[in-house]
Amino acid sequence: MEVEALRAFIDSKFQVPVVEGEDKLCSLEQAIRRHVKKGMAIHFAGRGGALFYQLVREFWGKNPDFTLISNGVSVTVLALIQGKLVKKIITSYAGDVYPSPGPNPVIQKAYLSDEVEFENWTMLTIPQRLLAGAMGWGFTPTRSLVGSSMEEENKESFTVIADPFDPGKKIGLMKALRPDIALVHGVAADRCGNLIMTYPLGPDVFGAWGAKNGVIVSAEKTVPTEYIRRHSHLVRIPSYMVKAVCEVPYGAHPGGMTNCGLPEFEHYFDDYDFVIDVREASRNEEKFLKWIKNWILDCKDYNEYLSKVGRDRLLYLKGKANSDSWKAEITAEIPTIDFNRQANPAEKMAITAAHIIVDKFIMGEYKTILTGVGLSNLAAWLAIHRLKERGYDVDIMAEIGMYGYLPKASDPTIFSYYCMPTCKILNNIETMLGVFVSGPSNQCIGILAAGQVDKFGNINSTKIPGVTYLVGSGGANDIATNNRETVVVINSGKLRLVEKVPYITCPGKNVKTLVTDVGVFEKIGDKETFTLTAYIPSKANQKAEEAVAEIKEKVGWELDVAPNLKKTELPTKEELTLLRLFDPKRFFTGS
Repeated sequence: MEVEALRAFIDSKFQVPVVEGEDKLCSLEQAIRRHVKKGMAIHFAGRGGALFYQLVREFWGKNPDFTLISNGVSVTVLALIQGKLVKKIITSYAGDVYPSPGPNPVIQKAYLSDEVEFENWTMLTIPQRLLAGAMGWGFTPTRSLVGSSMEEENKESFTVIADPFDPGKKIGLMKALRPDIALVHGVAADRCGNLIMTYPLGPDVFGAWGAKNGVIVSAEKTVPTEYIRRHSHLVRIPSYMVKAVCEVPYGAHPGGMTNCGLPEFEHYFDDYDFVIDVREASRNEEKFLKWIKNWILDCKDYNEYLSKVGRDRLLYLKGKANSDSWKAEITAEIPTIDFNRQANPAEKMAITAAHIIVDKFIMGEYKTILTGVGLSNLAAWLAIHRLKERGYDVDIMAEIGMYGYLPKASDPTIFSYYCMPTCKILNNIETMLGVFVSGPSNQCIGILAAGQVDKFGNINSTKIPGVTYLVGSGGANDIATNNRETVVVINSGKLRLVEKVPYITCPGKNVKTLVTDVGVFEKIGDKETFTLTAYIPSKANQKAEEAVAEIKEKVGWELDVAPNLKKTELPTKEELTLLRLFDPKRFFTGS
């Protein structure tokens, strides 16, 4: 064969096609109608608001009795609950997230009426169960859950055995979990379904890998397979698993999308104003039904929904996602902040907690901090600054997959997009909570918020059985159970600091310190209960005796006071300034 002919032969046989595979492109309506059936267990991985809203449009009033599997249930999912589309929810968190975490009345009503069964797990154990399902295992081990009320509740899917390879120790075993179908929103997909997702991955796509009837994929844009090959390190779902592909710009709204690892993608921020509107509407059933009608049912498709959101708002969200936009945000907020006012109780508590974290980090020779939400997060952020100023090597983590980030001013949200570009590692929950917090090499101290804490350090953030649903574990159980030491930051009050919690979200063994708005409680020596070791004065020059008398009225157990009771340090001007820059709208620090 001549040289030219051979070259032509090589070109024809080894050329990489620009586009290949089955064309599965369709509308959201077609995808949901064809592939989602009544009674299915649906796994949701990601921030696909468009996919959920289409589920609502398609099945509203049809009683489909879905089981929903999701690490977190918040505003996007409320319409499914309000419309009685779900009969069971398997989750680790169900409640409001922004501007501050807390119970949601739609979820509480569903819980109290028994309209929805809530199966409570943790931020780590749900992905672990889904990965086991994807791997074809019948079960998987975990170190979480042991000693919690979830161990008792989930007996059909969880058991504790003697570790066969570590004599004298126990290990939990969880039944594998496989959904019927998975809904996943990503950045880009080709026509046959190879899906690119940007980091952090949160719960990742293990549920999609194991879904019995495949995956419905939505993506910000569809791309040639050539583009998929160029970014193969970001592809998380292969096309053979995918049943349908839908191109849906802004498909995560009201959530956002990052472009970490894919700088050419025009990312966008969470729509905080929209989230607040949904949250407020959900406080009143009539008002919320009107909201659902306006924003979901009366929109013939997602394009009409986006038209209602508005072009200017969408462009603003794109601009806000710029890595330096936080500077403009805080600059605009500065005139509204009173940097000279006296510290309020919440600020004193956060700053006191920061001092405690710094001391414990140094004494325990820790290297990392995993923090929860709210004031616990702000305290950890303050501690990070103090530790770095003193030359300590410290990395802060967030459970969705953020490692080594640097907190920014203007947005106190734990998963703020402003922090994403500063991360040293972006990964998933399995890595953060399973290895960096729970693994044998971990050097992590946990900082948590809580709904209730008892004198033994047991935490309840899940529910008061028969009375109310709180929010669930999230990653709290994984953190408090598996690391060496946990500090809890919580407001005082006899309904918060109780003799015995009615539900154990996290066993209290590793909860060594409790920082409240009235004082600091610690477990001294081998003692299993808390002792008051320091008080936070409620007024200038307050004496210890007066403070202790006040504290007794705000604690639900018999107060044990250390003989060398200390008074906490006053906040410095710099600490207050930094705290107010972190939380300029006082979402967590209050009035």
